[in-house]
Amino acid sequence: MNTENHYQNQTQTPHSKVISHVFFTGTVKQGSIGPPIGLVDIGVSENAYFFRVQLPGTGKNQNKIKCEIQRDGRVRIQGVIPEITIPSESGCLYRMQVQQLCPPGPFSIAFNLPGQVDPRLISPMFQPGGIFEVVVVKLGVRIPTS
Repeated sequence: MNTENHYQNQTQTPHSKVISHVFFTGTVKQGSIGPPIGLVDIGVSENAYFFRVQLPGTGKNQNKIKCEIQRDGRVRIQGVIPEITIPSESGCLYRMQVQQLCPPGPFSIAFNLPGQVDPRLISPMFQPGGIFEVVVVKLGVRIPTS
């Protein structure tokens, strides 16, 4: 594990203890004092798991974010932080010299949900500010049809 940063988050509720391990690769490992990328929150209900991941800087590249969820609850999110250029009124392009944000380039984030899931039954959504939220149904839960 010496080539990957490791983030351990412990959340305690009155009824259970969830320990999640999050692994980073690519440019997400190099992020420093800006808005952190890859912070993960995990919620649990009777029928599903909910997670949200902080992905600032993905902006208009949301369609290039790939989220794979396996039956055993393993989640892997991959994408690219784009290089930012800003046009000026004079026609010049200013290329950002990113120093406090995650640098441009590919990244991946991997973690485990607390239990098995049905990877066919997911509901992903991007929220403002680069928050990626997903609800995934637990394995074996029957979803009522209307």
